[in-house]
Amino acid sequence: MSLRIEIVIPARLASTRLPEKLLLRETGKSVLRHTFEAASQATIPQGITVAVDSQRVLQEVESFGGRAVMTDPALPSGTDRVAVIARELTHVDAFINVQGDEPEIPVEAIDGVARLLTKHPDADIATLATPIRQRDRLLDPACVKVVCDHAGRALYFSRSAIPHARLWDDQLLDQTPPHWLHHLGIYGYRRDLLLRMNEIPTSPLEQLEKLEQLRFLQAGCKIVVGTIAHAPKGIDTLEDYQAFVSRHRSKLVKSNGAECR
Repeated sequence: MSLRIEIVIPARLASTRLPEKLLLRETGKSVLRHTFEAASQATIPQGITVAVDSQRVLQEVESFGGRAVMTDPALPSGTDRVAVIARELTHVDAFINVQGDEPEIPVEAIDGVARLLTKHPDADIATLATPIRQRDRLLDPACVKVVCDHAGRALYFSRSAIPHARLWDDQLLDQTPPHWLHHLGIYGYRRDLLLRMNEIPTSPLEQLEKLEQLRFLQAGCKIVVGTIAHAPKGIDTLEDYQAFVSRHRSKLVKSNGAECR
């Protein structure tokens, strides 16, 4: 039986490292609109809802014809905003959380999460990871690592370099299948899990690592992890945004050049 799946984009106006980044529009479109349009290319989900926390973001979504729902600005996380939508959309079976600052999110990432939820009916959550091939990424606490069992279920998420290589060799980074996986911030949730959010307390592991997914893992939830070869970086800093603008303009130039030939 096919699942009814909704994409939810939590869109919070405030951001620490790059203020109001979702509304930046040096390309002629806001970051949020780019993300919405990229997510709209997914073929498996049936709809998209933007969970906003301010009138300015609400007006932005409405300006490009998207569906927006106002959520409490005091909600602690994007997952809590997705849970608000889950309570409203009672006909939907599962929800895919796409971060609003992912304007280059690939179709295969969203559809991949949707397929995982369908293929693994016992999984509460589906998510993605990509191989780590550089040692500096492996050692970077901002690059969250995930270790899985043979069935692809998450055993642990950490900011540390796990698994730890007792004897280091640079060639370990080139192995297939990869020894290290970078966890990506896209999630698919069953509706019933989101409805039980208030029953799952913040966990000690979550507090230590500052990783929300550890709350669910420590509570015994099953998290299935798929892998994709590459994943574009989201926008966290001004440098990230400027790099995105540059890539976007290059694509436009190439596209216009192709049309002229």
